[in-house]
Amino acid sequence: MTPEQYCRDKTRGSGSSFFYAFLFLPEDQRRAIMALYAFCREVDDIADEIKEQDVALPKLAFWREEVGLAFEGNPRHPVGRELNWARQHFSINEELLVEIIDGMLMDVMRKPILKQSDLSLYTYRVAGVVGLLSIEIFGYKNRKSRDFATSLGEALQLTNILRDVAEDIRIGRIYLPQEDRIRYRISDQAFKDGVVDDAMQQLLCEYADKAEAAYRQALSSLPDEDRESLRPSILMATIYYAYLKQLRAVNFDVWQQPVQILPLKKIWIAWRTWRYESKAAKKGLPLKLEF
Repeated sequence: MTPEQYCRDKTRGSGSSFFYAFLFLPEDQRRAIMALYAFCREVDDIADEIKEQDVALPKLAFWREEVGLAFEGNPRHPVGRELNWARQHFSINEELLVEIIDGMLMDVMRKPILKQSDLSLYTYRVAGVVGLLSIEIFGYKNRKSRDFATSLGEALQLTNILRDVAEDIRIGRIYLPQEDRIRYRISDQAFKDGVVDDAMQQLLCEYADKAEAAYRQALSSLPDEDRESLRPSILMATIYYAYLKQLRAVNFDVWQQPVQILPLKKIWIAWRTWRYESKAAKKGLPLKLEF
């Protein structure tokens, strides 16, 4: 198996919604973005699947070293080899890749999310940084597109947190800041038991509103001149926004009604978005989140 095939299989096999946003890309961009997301999958799997810190920490250290080797031109791992290829063809920033590892380290070290600033830092590291790396591959001209990337990263990550809140508590994680949980008088046990009472719904709705605002902020900050090149990011937004709509429809009770979007539906949303944007960008029609 070639490193390119390894990364493609890793991205597809993860079940990530991002895979469907990459299907319409030119070959070189698709290869580079799948290298990036395969890397994200590798380090995220360490944080999610390895409970023992003394096992997880050396594995993250391996990837920190592998990133350095990729930028020196001597990687060992298939993903490192593809990152080496990607950084030769696109402006991939080594420090941003390390920042992603630092985000995973927050999980491995079980760093609690006490305040909004803790969540903002975590969200930037695991999602905003990925957005900044992605637009280097997609291409952009206006530096304001960096604001688009970080705002969209925040929106996607908040959607992830709401969608996965029941799964995360099973591995001992609550990403909603403790200061907000105290404000609503919600105990950790309520998350473990899946008590979706009025207080829990209000807290989760508050963060759904924050996600909604981040989506709107992202779209409003996207420069017209970069709308066409950053179309894959818009596809990501529409797929994840569909998750947010489903979360509202079930009143955020993902303990009883897990939210899922079937692959065929994701392909349909991606195709509808791509079809609309291919015409709308030229005609100056508004950006849409719902398809």
